[in-house]
Amino acid sequence: MTDLYPVRRALLSVSDKTGLVELGKALAERDVELLSTGGTARALRDAGLVVRDVSEVTGFPEMMDGRVKTLHPMVHGGLLALRDNDEHVAAMKEYGIGAIDLLVVNLYPFEETVAKGAGYDECIENIDIGGPAMIRAASKNHAFVNVVVDVEDYDALLAELKANGGQTTYAFRQKLAQTAYARTAAYDAAVSGWMAGQLGQDAPRRTTFAGQIAQPLRYGENPHQTAAFYVDGSGRPGVATAIQHQGKELSYNNINDTDAAFELVAEFDPRDSAACAIIKHANPCGVATGATLIEAYKAAFDCDRTSAFGGIVALNRPLDLETAQEITGIFTEVVIAPGATDEARAVFAAKKNLRLLTTDGLPDVRAGGKTVRQVAGGLLVQDKDNGFVGMDDLKVVTKTAPTPEQMRDLLFAWKVAKHVKSNAIVYVKNEATVGVGAGQMSRVDSALIAARKAERMAEELGLPEPLTKGSAVASDAFFPFPDGLLEAAAAGATCVIQPGGSMRDDEVIAAADEAGLAMVFTGMRHFRH
Repeated sequence: MTDLYPVRRALLSVSDKTGLVELGKALAERDVELLSTGGTARALRDAGLVVRDVSEVTGFPEMMDGRVKTLHPMVHGGLLALRDNDEHVAAMKEYGIGAIDLLVVNLYPFEETVAKGAGYDECIENIDIGGPAMIRAASKNHAFVNVVVDVEDYDALLAELKANGGQTTYAFRQKLAQTAYARTAAYDAAVSGWMAGQLGQDAPRRTTFAGQIAQPLRYGENPHQTAAFYVDGSGRPGVATAIQHQGKELSYNNINDTDAAFELVAEFDPRDSAACAIIKHANPCGVATGATLIEAYKAAFDCDRTSAFGGIVALNRPLDLETAQEITGIFTEVVIAPGATDEARAVFAAKKNLRLLTTDGLPDVRAGGKTVRQVAGGLLVQDKDNGFVGMDDLKVVTKTAPTPEQMRDLLFAWKVAKHVKSNAIVYVKNEATVGVGAGQMSRVDSALIAARKAERMAEELGLPEPLTKGSAVASDAFFPFPDGLLEAAAAGATCVIQPGGSMRDDEVIAAADEAGLAMVFTGMRHFRH
């Protein structure tokens, strides 16, 4: 096999016409014969280029609304023929099959069609057949054939041809083939995933997940781990779709923590109140609402000032000048918000290492979707935790019922607990966290840690007592014994929200009554591992 092969004949058939004319002209200047189909051919001819229709090559017109046009031996023979195989060369000569050295195809916009909410029949019509077939043929024969599936590779192709006098190297063709196979795999994953959803199949026999590279990362969780960031094309507002206005490149941990922060703050409707969430190592160290962003930020910051250092700040409203000035008073890694004023951006511009991300909105925390986690030899796939509990869903189980003010704090604490690593205990007062215990093997330990943090902050703020006194407390799962509940009571909590469902619920309820606590059950658990 020869490393270098010339490009003399190209087949172009694209749905995305971006850069098409420029590519066609550049190829024509190198005396490359252009073959094309339908709208692609028209666009090239309108630009004054000489194009030969595929229907002329195959001897068959496009038919069945364009479904049948390239599925023909004259096309696939030209893509699949081995140039150094005497039998293949003889067959090409006998049947008049011309070699195709370059295939440029991008597929029908199936993903975009689904994303815009099109009906079933329209989505089906946007499943490409001929495109993937040609891509796979050309990719298999990359020893001789170049296959380009992304507009962003046009310049690389032309640079390769220029550098090698109209030829391409084997290594270049290999790279194009890998990209092409990944594209068809992602395309098929989108189709099969959509069809599973249409059929209501929560656990189809086979499943695939795909993504497109957003950026290679410097390293993963630790410097010895390689990593990259891929986007899934869902368009969900968040770190994957955000605009980064300043600061150095996001790290693996930055992206993970920023996602956690933005998903949490999205629990709070910006029409009701401003909200701020401060995250450290994927756990909230402070969450609060307020009449203004700066009020919410200050309250969130006062939950755990030590942990907030070097944290991630998420806001549910566009960042304003006053809040930006307050945030820059401490080292912060990332700020993400659904917008930012010019004045706020000017304040951040003086902090070169501070990353500012803005999005087109907040993610819908009640929307469906899947989460995927790899385990040895397999994948764990589940529905996204979009569970919601409102006032009408709560069941008062103690002799004392929560007051309206307590109920408001209980629901706030419940929203936060959903985003805290299990075992999770969250103390809240006046719609601001005042103690968070996360990721402990014992629920009792989580209650103790959260209370100790509140004690430390009381000393730092010069308060006469910890803010857990008179607080509401949330537990992400049931109390298996009264001990964790009693630790919360000892810290000063006056009301409790938890799922219920323990074999010892009666004991826990009796302990709550004896301690004078009001308690409600949600009937829903929020484990987060």
